[in-house]
Amino acid sequence: MNNTVAQMTKEELREMIEESLEQKLLEILGDPDEGLELRKSVRERLLRQKEAVAKGERGELLEDVVKRLGLQ
Repeated sequence: MNNTVAQMTKEELREMIEESLEQKLLEILGDPDEGLELRKSVRERLLRQKEAVAKGERGELLEDVVKRLGLQ
């Protein structure tokens, strides 16, 4: 991206700021879970949940949540 700030859309500027902020926070705080092992039981549960979501057995569509919470 070789744009100046004046040439960016609001969305592009927002994304750039978010990415910069996230990067800086990771530099300062680090990843507290780095180097930790995931227990086998937790990994298996997460894989089951992921499979259930993929099959449509679990989870909600974002659009449905937005409507339900009146966030439109």
